[in-house]
Amino acid sequence: MAKIYSHASPKHNNLIPKDETIRFLLNYSKALSVIDYNKMKFEALLN
Repeated sequence: MAKIYSHASPKHNNLIPKDETIRFLLNYSKALSVIDYNKMKFEALLN
């Protein structure tokens, strides 16, 4: 198993996301609300 991960990957991918993908993620993170209540976490999407 050590042999598999000992060599560096020869390919370096520079990913360039689309503007609409970035906009979607930012809007989603703005709308997401996490509420802590009695050691429980509730996620609410507020839109």
